[in-house]
Amino acid sequence: MSSASRARFAEVVRSEPVDVGLACLLVGGEVDPDLDVETGLAALDELAATVELPPGLPATPAVAAEALRRALVVRAGFAGGSFEQLRSSLLSEVLRRGEGLPLLLSVVWVEVALRRGIPAYAVGLPGRVVVCIGDAEDEHVVVDPYDGGRRVTRPQLSALVGRPAVSGDLVPLRPEDLLLRLLTNVRALTTRQPRSLPTAATRLWAVELSLLLPRHPADLRRERGELLVQLGNHVAGAEELETYAAVVEDADERGAASARGSARSARAQLN
Repeated sequence: MSSASRARFAEVVRSEPVDVGLACLLVGGEVDPDLDVETGLAALDELAATVELPPGLPATPAVAAEALRRALVVRAGFAGGSFEQLRSSLLSEVLRRGEGLPLLLSVVWVEVALRRGIPAYAVGLPGRVVVCIGDAEDEHVVVDPYDGGRRVTRPQLSALVGRPAVSGDLVPLRPEDLLLRLLTNVRALTTRQPRSLPTAATRLWAVELSLLLPRHPADLRRERGELLVQLGNHVAGAEELETYAAVVEDADERGAASARGSARSARAQLN
């Protein structure tokens, strides 16, 4: 991603409201610097135009969910993708190939729904992101885009949350949490791949984009420092490790000392 693209990502994720579709598309710029995000936005507009809602009064959540399923699953062919492929976490690739992780497919469903005036939002559950269409406190349906837009029943929802489900389980996934979850998926993928410089580089950009979010775990700074050292940028890595130590030393004296020790080791490699 170019510095201009990262600056745009930082601006988008700190705007109100956050344009989640645009932010997800900008993530793809880390893999393809020439990526045209306008093409992705246009693709979402085109998908929205294919959603056939009945004329007249606003469609019920059930009718809207079925219209979305017909447009996105039956006609466009969106389906679950491999958890072991980076492209399943890149919205531009999901739009191009029609395959993605639950989170990205949910983004597609929500972005298309909102373009058609259908109230919808992503819901983060343990190990799954689904979509609620309608009002969780009133009439609504829950669908699983990763499973072909299947309706999620209350017993199935209870199984996902590990206890009897209530309306409070259908809280909208905040944009910054959704994006952090997306980038965490990328970082998790790299842990399952062979250790290499390209893998470290992928993990680094996922960490660096996470650090641009309004809220993020402090440990990401230590991770960034360690990755910079691994990639041969010892000075910048040491500086990041020292910054992390300064941030956490009041709450985690041992962790701060360890980070400073890693920073000294990184600087020693320059001698």
